[in-house]
Amino acid sequence: MRILVLQHASVEHPGVFREFFKADGATLQTVELDEGQTIPDLEPFDLMVVMGGPQDVWQEDAHPWLRPEKEAIRKFVADMQRPYLGICLGHQLLASALGGTVAPATTPEVGILSIAKTPDGHSDPLMQGVPDPMPVLQWHGAEVTALPSQAHVLASSDACQVQAFRFQEHAYGLQFHIEITQDTVGDWADIPAYAASLDAAMGPGAVDRLAGEVRTQLPAFNRDARTLYENLKAVTARRSVPTS
Repeated sequence: MRILVLQHASVEHPGVFREFFKADGATLQTVELDEGQTIPDLEPFDLMVVMGGPQDVWQEDAHPWLRPEKEAIRKFVADMQRPYLGICLGHQLLASALGGTVAPATTPEVGILSIAKTPDGHSDPLMQGVPDPMPVLQWHGAEVTALPSQAHVLASSDACQVQAFRFQEHAYGLQFHIEITQDTVGDWADIPAYAASLDAAMGPGAVDRLAGEVRTQLPAFNRDARTLYENLKAVTARRSVPTS
């Protein structure tokens, strides 16, 4: 499998999914957009994975690379009909690139919270085998407020209606984080915007408390990540690019 990973902060990488990619012998090309790297020709790739970041989808003047990123996502997903997984900002970018709407969240979510499958989520290939409800790490202040056409909500929370969605049969967005490792909380807390949102949500000492909670639940998080990854592989295999 040939995978293109788009990143917006060096510490927001595919996390535990990198172990899964390596074990499967996948070829990975990572583009750090916030550092000025450019998106390559999309044709060779079987899967696009777009990660989170402290930026917002509407900040195109501050981050001009968001425009070509959205266009690349739209081309890969809508024109080329290739599989896609977006996490947090990557989830929001998928919605925005395809004509949906993203706005500041009415209630930002930070911490370990639960999501629940919708009726469509119960039957969706990606969501098979994961718990319902499922505890996940949340760390976002924006949300998808209107889906693109041909999209279906797969999971929701009390504060955020669109926690996961599928576009057509091959592109997925996850508002929550399932890629986490034991280093995630500490690494992300070094980003000022993330540290501020964590303190606002959980109070003083939030980094240590959240890191401890993540360590306790990490085996379950990694197990659910593995299940989602195996399901994603099956989706990708059905749409793999023929080799010459």
